[in-house]
Amino acid sequence: MGKKALVTGASRGIGRAIAEELASQGYDLYLTCLHSMASLTGYAEELGKKYGSFCQAFQGDMGNPEDVERLFSSIRSLDALVNNAGISYIGLLQDMTPEEWNRVLSTNLTSCFLTCRQAIPLMLHAGGGRILNISSVWGAVGASTEAAYSASKGAVNSLTKALAKELAPSNIQVNALACGVIDTDMNRCFTPEEMQALMEEIPAGRLGTPKEAAALAGQILNAPDYMTGQIITLDGGWI
Repeated sequence: MGKKALVTGASRGIGRAIAEELASQGYDLYLTCLHSMASLTGYAEELGKKYGSFCQAFQGDMGNPEDVERLFSSIRSLDALVNNAGISYIGLLQDMTPEEWNRVLSTNLTSCFLTCRQAIPLMLHAGGGRILNISSVWGAVGASTEAAYSASKGAVNSLTKALAKELAPSNIQVNALACGVIDTDMNRCFTPEEMQALMEEIPAGRLGTPKEAAALAGQILNAPDYMTGQIITLDGGWI
């Protein structure tokens, strides 16, 4: 049987690129989205034809326990879990509603808890596994007008380190990839002028690409077993 991986938030951006990277490595895939089921289903079929992988699309909210349980009801084994589902909120904290705060924390943080909770027993049964949480540089240093997003990613980093210690005796490695500014739809909210100013702050002089993030994610998932509990940064020298 081939290796199996779950990638959440795989309909676009980094998650979409990671899905192709893992398919190219021979993984069978479970891919999730919240809204774009038609697009994700087509992409799963495309990857299956291109790489000969089994690719199944699933629509659901990874911050919702019932949706995650429904997803895992069809997963019998899992070698790798990539927690990529995420949303941002840009605005002053005082203008944010409790519902908006909870939505960011649910999508970015609670989703990691729920998927890990379901995946760990499968990995324990198999004698090992890999968990990769997609984080952000803002989880380490914080960003003005992105307090909820920064808080969620800081918590993801702490969860990564704590869970790595918990699962190391069971040969399950847990790491995080902390991205800088990657050229995805999440960053389309910035004006061209704002984006230009941002790129001038980055020593590499440009945005990262989803393909670069996916390539590094693939390397982390194939790293030596002794590498666990690490927050690995990809930001062009920015932070």
